Amino acid sequence: MKPKIKKVYNENNDFQHVEVLKRNREKRTKYQEFFVEGVQSINYALAYDWPIKTFVYSREKPLSDWAKNILRNSTAELHLELTAALMAKLSDKEEETSEIIAVVGMTAHDLDRIKVKEDLLVVVFDRPSSHGNLGTLIRSCEALKVDGLSITGHAVDLYDPITIRASMGTFFAVPTIRLPSHHQLIPWFTKLRKRFPDLQIVGSTAQAELLLEEVDFTKPTVLLLGNETYGVSKNYKELADKLCRIPMYGQITSFNVSCAASIMLYEIDRQRRRCLSPLGSSI
Repeated sequence: MKPKIKKVYNENNDFQHVEVLKRNREKRTKYQEFFVEGVQSINYALAYDWPIKTFVYSREKPLSDWAKNILRNSTAELHLELTAALMAKLSDKEEETSEIIAVVGMTAHDLDRIKVKEDLLVVVFDRPSSHGNLGTLIRSCEALKVDGLSITGHAVDLYDPITIRASMGTFFAVPTIRLPSHHQLIPWFTKLRKRFPDLQIVGSTAQAELLLEEVDFTKPTVLLLGNETYGVSKNYKELADKLCRIPMYGQITSFNVSCAASIMLYEIDRQRRRCLSPLGSSI
């Protein structure tokens, strides 16, 4: 079925619907839709089969071959053709207005979305307070073979345009599950342990005695990351099998959480690649 096309010449209800998704978390939750801008993000959304509800664009400016192809093959329910002025007002791009903006439907926050396999690697980020840190972490997760990410507790909005922009579109590639608290993870951890008796839950804290490289990450692993200010919570420390830290030699006592996560994920990948190497040599 071809998308319905509406021409928009003023800030009517259709325009306001897209605009409110851009700036209002409560409305995103109510409508179960979110605002996506940028070539890479839209490409990722399409590549991973996310439900596109609406494409927004302007016919007053020539479209690139990329944009024409997107619209030609669109399975969206609706296309909104805006004036150039309205498109510029909607776009977050400062120098050049985006060619296309997408309204994308949310997916279920179900842990079954995470593909469970022998070399399982899951990250849990408790109460993230920075959109940039969350987006950057998602980007690292995609780059370093993380099977899924769960964010828990009172946190910044996963669907905020800043989060998606910071992830460089990898948001759509990494199954990311938003849960109220650690309580919802406990039954899942129990289920995982039945399948993988050697599953380990590893927390990261600067106060730990165990160093990062001293942990055997070739086992199925859940990596726990705490809030940027308060670190890993008491509840998560009690759930963890072990706590470790990244060695630091300067006066500063901790890394930015997304930086720390990237270091830890690289060490996990390094150990696993070394384990797979025929000679078992360091990589």
